[in-house]
Amino acid sequence: MRSWLACRDAGAKDLALALTRWLAWLTASLLLAACGGHTPITREAYVFGTRVELLVWGAEEARAEAALAEVLREFDRLHRSYHAWQPSELSRLNAAIAAGERSEVSDELAMLIRTAQSWTAASEGLFDVGIGRLVALWGFHGDEFPARLPDAADVERLVAQKPSVAKLRLQGRWVESLDRVTALDFGGYLKGVALDHAAAILKRHGLANALINIGGNILALGRRGDRAWRVGIQHPRRPEPMAILELHDGEAIGTSGDYQRYFELEGRRYCHVIDPRTGRPAHASQSLTVLIPPGEEAGMRSDVLTKPLFIAGDDWPRQARRLGLTHVLRVDAEGRIEATPALLARLQFPSPAPAVRTVDLAAWPIEPNPQSKP
Repeated sequence: MRSWLACRDAGAKDLALALTRWLAWLTASLLLAACGGHTPITREAYVFGTRVELLVWGAEEARAEAALAEVLREFDRLHRSYHAWQPSELSRLNAAIAAGERSEVSDELAMLIRTAQSWTAASEGLFDVGIGRLVALWGFHGDEFPARLPDAADVERLVAQKPSVAKLRLQGRWVESLDRVTALDFGGYLKGVALDHAAAILKRHGLANALINIGGNILALGRRGDRAWRVGIQHPRRPEPMAILELHDGEAIGTSGDYQRYFELEGRRYCHVIDPRTGRPAHASQSLTVLIPPGEEAGMRSDVLTKPLFIAGDDWPRQARRLGLTHVLRVDAEGRIEATPALLARLQFPSPAPAVRTVDLAAWPIEPNPQSKP
């Protein structure tokens, strides 16, 4: 995932790749510095396997420092509680599922599961946090990604068993599964949840103007002085912005892409976004960005809703319409850019501007497309 505003270092295979990502991060910082005559109060960290940047504008320093420290503590708590492969409440639940045992979980984890189940249903199964075994099989449960393919028979066997968060049954705080192969992985979900938690903490401290960036999933509060916050959408193949966007109060933006967590083998790129239908990395897009309007759980939605559209490939407009999205930007596998009119009208492209195909979502039926293939 992610936005040009911040680039992840985890999984870099060599010095050239690490340098490319560092340059993108440095360029982003320069953009922020150019957004006004004053310097915001900032904090940086590395959590959720990615770089985090927090910026507060126009606040008394002590109050801002206390709020930012609380935000980072909350990020650390979420990361430790719901890590998919290190000891955590989530990994303990996955172990219980594998053993065929019923398990009691926290109220928070029960709520996260119920919410994830609702998005799995809404996305026709394209967003599914229950495919953790497939993610692990492809080597993405770690900070480095070995360039090797899993055994095809193992992938097919898992896909045939249809692991899914939908197979979990909750009774209050008790969880049981209809199978033993479902394993939860909140990698495409938790950063958005953290955005919303951070926004709530900052508001509770009386901070009205801030930018929260978790590896390119970004939520804006208020303004940066006399202007809106400006962020860049990273080009999926070059260390530079593809476009610049002004974020208004309460808006969130998220991107799924094939350029952060991936490996290459024999000239083909394999990314960490797994298509639950095939058990294989999605390959029809280089990146897909959504802009979410202000509202409850805007951060979480910005993280979750990029996944089904990225996986859907050319069928993304139908998914966008079904999920109520109006602001979408996509780069397909060949590098062609397409966008909805609502988002295109707000983007600033470098000169010379690239060719962008406008996609009218109203022209797409909501019903499943029988010609759509994984």
